[in-house]
Amino acid sequence: MSVLTNLDRSVNAIADKCQTAAWALLRILASAMFLTHGWPKMFGENAQPFFGGMGFFGIDLGINMLWIAGAIELFGGILLVLGLFTRWVAALAAILMVMAYLTAHPAWFPTLNNGELAAMYFITYFAIFAYGPGKISLDASIRGVS
Repeated sequence: MSVLTNLDRSVNAIADKCQTAAWALLRILASAMFLTHGWPKMFGENAQPFFGGMGFFGIDLGINMLWIAGAIELFGGILLVLGLFTRWVAALAAILMVMAYLTAHPAWFPTLNNGELAAMYFITYFAIFAYGPGKISLDASIRGVS
């Protein structure tokens, strides 16, 4: 056996032992940052009103879409930190990030239109939706979903 093969096995063994913690850290830290985007929209100095304000792709629905986004970011972020209703909330957050990207960052390439954060949140929540909350979550503790 070569030195490279032995090194590869060692690295893989360490990585395997880190998977549960790494997945929990990804979900928790990404969601803690996500909810900080919702707080100012809901309760900040320039909090968004529920009625009026930003429409939906130019259509006035009467409800401010930035208020809806703030509610998903704040309360969804809290649920995701806890790992509760994770797949449902992650799907909602991923969809929100697609909508945010399409409305606020219309150019194609994220680094040219300041859409990196929306793109990163999308892929993070799409992965969390696909793989679930992980073993360190309320979903795993209460409902047996991991």
